Amino acid sequence: MSLTRPEPAPSPERHQGHALCVDLDGTLLNSDILYESLLALLARNPLYIFLLPLWLLRGKAALKRELARRVTLAPEHMPYNQHVLDMLSNTPQRPRVLCSASDLLLVKPIAEHLGLFEEVIASEGAHNLAGHRKADALVARLGERCFDYVANDKIDLQVWRHAAGAVVVSDDAALAHAASLETEVLAVLPSQHGGLRSWVKALRLYQWLKNLLILVPLLTAHLFLEPKSIVAALAAFLAFGLCASGVYLLNDLLDLASDRQHPRKRNRPFAAGTLPLLHGMVATPVLTLAGFALALWVNSSFALVLLTYFVITLAYSFKLKRTAILDVVVLAALYTVRIVGGAAAIESELSFWLLAFSMFIFLSLALLKRYTELEAMARDGKHKIAGRGYSAEDVSLIQSMGTAAGYISTMVFALYINSSESMALYTHPKVLWLLCPVLLYWIGRVWMVAHRGEMHDDPIVFAATDRTSQIIIALGALIVLLAI
Repeated sequence: MSLTRPEPAPSPERHQGHALCVDLDGTLLNSDILYESLLALLARNPLYIFLLPLWLLRGKAALKRELARRVTLAPEHMPYNQHVLDMLSNTPQRPRVLCSASDLLLVKPIAEHLGLFEEVIASEGAHNLAGHRKADALVARLGERCFDYVANDKIDLQVWRHAAGAVVVSDDAALAHAASLETEVLAVLPSQHGGLRSWVKALRLYQWLKNLLILVPLLTAHLFLEPKSIVAALAAFLAFGLCASGVYLLNDLLDLASDRQHPRKRNRPFAAGTLPLLHGMVATPVLTLAGFALALWVNSSFALVLLTYFVITLAYSFKLKRTAILDVVVLAALYTVRIVGGAAAIESELSFWLLAFSMFIFLSLALLKRYTELEAMARDGKHKIAGRGYSAEDVSLIQSMGTAAGYISTMVFALYINSSESMALYTHPKVLWLLCPVLLYWIGRVWMVAHRGEMHDDPIVFAATDRTSQIIIALGALIVLLAI
């Protein structure tokens, strides 16, 4: 018997008289209903976390039922395994059964949406229908060796032991071999889970570019030649990166429903089902704690700033991002907190002018981010952004506020040039006037690019990868060096 991977959408023809029983979590669905419902509930109200242990004391099935009673999932947006769907579509003449350890209240709507199953067997609050319990239920309903079973996990070996044939949905050759010792393996299908590339995407390593803002106080205070300050700033950069990646994972886990309705965000690893939700739920606290441990090594003041960033980000993830205007103010504050953190790390006094400039420039960029999303939404014919407080009518207002904030930041910088701080730090402060037209050009250009629908979701990433922006950054650095 060969265990080589077949062409997609196999149709096991040898067992035409047998029912085709299909597992849900990790098999038909590139996700897990238990974690989907848990995250949906916590996204709605994080205080439910204190009730979870009480529900779990009554058993796993009881926990699933309590979650199922309180949440509604959207079957039309769930990440399905296309290979399994194709196989089911190719076997219309066979009785097909969706059998899952997830709760019936959430499994049944999925079966009804797909329209591929004649029967649904699932947990109903008393017993968790997994392993031997699922095997017993299928044997009692269909008979010993009278069904083929499509599944993906080691616990499913207990079901394959009683099945006429197995379809293994996994990239694990050892699992396929173990299944072959229990029954005939009819096919092996890929799981569609991603690897390292999916993790790089989920951690948003490219977003670490934002953490370069931590180095701004190092440059503005002219401490970029002091080894101690350089080490502290780089450690702060890494600490912020670890904590930020943990927050990005958390945000993606809590935003599954709205991300799946977004034209680009639906391809994020957790929304698309290329990374298991449980892995993200474990990685989130690990990364966050590692970031705080490194922050404490830098100094306590920096650790306090990082804690402030984390708390604000949590508030943003759970609540504030759904409130129009407040969300962009918070986003601008989170950019500015990075600069505050950089000053705390090198134990340098923070400039009033730097704070004022950063507040307005980052408000402009935060509004630019929302404007880009609204434009994309309008092009897709949608009226509102899922999970946000904006509608299509807000586009022109957001554009006006964003450009105004950007130009105000240039005015703040112009006022700084003649300040006593500028006179003390720069030998030729008047040279800095050359930065004003450069800033005006760049702000106008990024808003023009966004207006044309050519802007990346994140303006900071756009600025770091856009060739013209790179030239402008280099020109700005040259002007600053000439002023020094």
